[in-house]
Formats: sequence, C-alpha cells, structure tokens
Amino acid sequence: MMSGNYTSIDNQKVSGSVPAVSDSTHVPVKFAESNLQTFPPSETQGKISGGYKPPRDADDTFSKPGGGSDEPQSGGWFSAFSIAAYKPYFDVDTSDVLERIKESLLPWKGTFTELTSNNPDLYGPFWICTTLIFIAASIGTFVTYVAHKVQSKDWNYDISMVTWSAGLFYGYVTIVPLCLYVVLKYLSAPSGFVQLLCLYGYSLFVFIPALCLSVVPLEIFRWVIAGVAGFMSASFVALNLKAHIASAGERWFLIVVAIFLLQVALALALKIYLFTVAV
Repeated sequence: MMSGNYTSIDNQKVSGSVPAVSDSTHVPVKFAESNLQTFPPSETQGKISGGYKPPRDADDTFSKPGGGSDEPQSGGWFSAFSIAAYKPYFDVDTSDVLERIKESLLPWKGTFTELTSNNPDLYGPFWICTTLIFIAASIGTFVTYVAHKVQSKDWNYDISMVTWSAGLFYGYVTIVPLCLYVVLKYLSAPSGFVQLLCLYGYSLFVFIPALCLSVVPLEIFRWVIAGVAGFMSASFVALNLKAHIASAGERWFLIVVAIFLLQVALALALKIYLFTVAV
C-alpha cells in the first residue's frame, strides 16, 4: 500500500491526518457547531431550557406587588398563610421609608396615597408600631420610676404597660383599617386593604417624638404634645382619604369626620394612659 520512501498513499482519500477507510456501510458522523466561544450561550439544548437567565431569586417579580413568581400558588385563603404572599409589601428601601415618614409629618399635603398607590408597604407600619411599643414601655417605666424616687416611694415594674401598648398599637392599626375597608366597600368606594394599613401605620409615626417629649415633668406641656400629635395624625389620615371617600356620596363628610375623631381618640387614650404619671 505504501512505498518504502513513504512518498505516496495509493487509492486512499485523506481527511485530516487520519487515513479514511473505504466502507460501503460507513455512516458519516457530524458534530453540531458548538457555541462555547460565547458566554452566556445564545441557545441551549438538553435539560437546560431557554437562554441564560439569572437565578430565580434575582428576578424582578419581588418588586411587583401585583405579580408574583411563576410557580404554582395555592388558591383561596390558603395563599394568605404563605410568606411569598407578603414579599411585595416589604420591598422598600431606606429612602422609600424616609420619604413616607416625611409625608406623614406634613399632613396638609395630602399626597401620601398617590405616593404609595403603586407600592404600599407593611415594613414601615410594622416597625413604627414596634418602636412605639418599645418607647411607650421604656419611657413610661422611666418616668414613673423617677417620679417614685423623687418622692422616696417604692417602685415596682408594671409589665402590663408592654402588653397594653402592643394591644393598642397593633390592634388599632389592624382593626380600624379593616372596618374602614368594609365600610368603603359597602358604599361602593372600595380601597385597597394594604393601602389602608400602610396609611394608618405611617400616621402613628408622629407619636414617637411625642412619647419621647413626654419625659418633661409638666402636665400642661404633655397635654399640648398629645394634642398636637393627635391633630397631625388625624389630619394626615383624613386629608389623604378625603378625595377617595368623596366618591361615596353625600355621607362622605360624616366618614371623614369619624376617621378624624378616631385618631383624636387614640391620642387621648395615649395621653391618659402613657403621658400621665401617677405616684
């Protein structure tokens, strides 16, 4: 087949450097063109579906309150018990929370509902209520302790102040928006329940500095602080709901007045129980 000087190959067809074997049953093997030179690959095959995608927890569905993951969700009321159902309402950063707190301290603007219409959150309301409970318990305890020591009287820690504060703030920010949600739905002027929770939660922020100022041992000053905080909180809720409730018909004014008076009643309850020191 080959000469002694290796100068020729007889009756052979060469493919590369390997001699090809002539066989009538030979089936040529073809390799698909590889795309390993590019990353990420433009097309994928096999068990990897679709093109390159980020990890599931890095997509943008977390920032869409109305959306969610493409995984099957349990329907009905059972979805309310899943963590995924509440993820969108905690998708806020520090700048969002600070901007909403600023809006709550400027009640006459009445633009809070517009600011949070697309992304109402529960993160701010939760921590505002939790902070109020801590401050109410700690400052109330400190004030009563000092008052007893000044008069040389025995002092005992009152654990009921913590439970009372937790029941008041968490209960108020949940039950009142729920009742208002039902009333507005009945009057054909429905509002989002989470939107109401967000509004009422941020309306309580003004009571944080008010509670801190209650350490001043002047009863008239405490009444002024409680009154100003209650008026600001009530105005914030009423003015932000006024435009929406106006579509409920002629009774809208009574609803707004009731909302305003409820906030004032909350401030009065705080003054009597937390702003008052009895020795």
